[in-house]
Amino acid sequence: MHTETLTYTSTSTEKQIKKTGVLIVNLGTPDSPSVPDVRKYLREFLMDERVIDIPYLNRWFLINFIIAPFRAPKSAKVYRELWTPEGSPLKIYGHSVEEKLQKVLGDNYVVKLAMRYQNPSIEKGLTELRKECLTDIIVVPFFPQYASASTGSVYKKVMEVIKDWEVLPEIKFINRFLDHPKFVEGFVNLGKKYMAQRDYDHFVFSYHGIPERQITKGDVANHCSFGSCCDTLTTQNQHCYRAQCFETTRLFVKGMGIPEGKYTIAFQSRLGKTPWIKPYTDEIIPELAKKGVKSVLAFSPAFVADCLETTIEVGEEYKELFEKEGGQHWQLVESLNDSDIWIEALEDMVRKA
Repeated sequence: MHTETLTYTSTSTEKQIKKTGVLIVNLGTPDSPSVPDVRKYLREFLMDERVIDIPYLNRWFLINFIIAPFRAPKSAKVYRELWTPEGSPLKIYGHSVEEKLQKVLGDNYVVKLAMRYQNPSIEKGLTELRKECLTDIIVVPFFPQYASASTGSVYKKVMEVIKDWEVLPEIKFINRFLDHPKFVEGFVNLGKKYMAQRDYDHFVFSYHGIPERQITKGDVANHCSFGSCCDTLTTQNQHCYRAQCFETTRLFVKGMGIPEGKYTIAFQSRLGKTPWIKPYTDEIIPELAKKGVKSVLAFSPAFVADCLETTIEVGEEYKELFEKEGGQHWQLVESLNDSDIWIEALEDMVRKA
């Protein structure tokens, strides 16, 4: 009996007409550091049901009557420290990456920058891509580790925007890239740069935190114990944000040759009184100082572009806390921003998608 295997190969016609859209998406930033613009940003961001996952009416009351009115003036003051004459660093780096990635990908690709919250919006980016008569669209959320409140929220918004399109191109999402060789190499090289300048007593890897309940809700395998279950990345915990952060650190530590016992993984930026994933960065810093640690090299690998959470929170506020507790030198490692190696990582991810 003769059998024949059929394989599909793209035709010359397909190669001629194929055009791919690339939507790169970061979290977002206020349009300006003014109190009204910051308040507007906070409302959109925190009203996202994947960010604050409580019933709608409770969330609406909490955001509009407590958080936005009282937090906006304080946040606006911090944003003014971060702002440059050209605007928000997050948006500046975003547009630079958009331009550089477009250049390396070439004419068969159309790259658009979007922000999950505020401007340029995901809706605007997708509307512009729709006009290009694309074969497919690749969505690249700028979050190395998957979390429902970040990558998951981008997925949801993209699907909301395109659900009524008459013609739907093929949509592909980059789910995470914590183990992409160029992403790892980029941060490892930055770390080695600072390690060549001086000896550090300890290394801190501070990731953005999320509520424990969000981990639990996504734990379909009932595997999570918020402890040693994150010591290796497995089939069961591969979608756990905490486990992915631990894996990211292991890859960085291996690349930089940091010995066991000289680094700490922690989580920052918690909001409210419910338990968030631990340990908390602002609590481990005094503990390190009490143990005699005098110099720290700090990383914030949940972000690929410097922003309020990296430059201000990790770079300045934690530095002040460390020095207040007796530490002498706290150095933040900058994000990948618009570096060549980050562009190489994105190009590789897009072409392989």
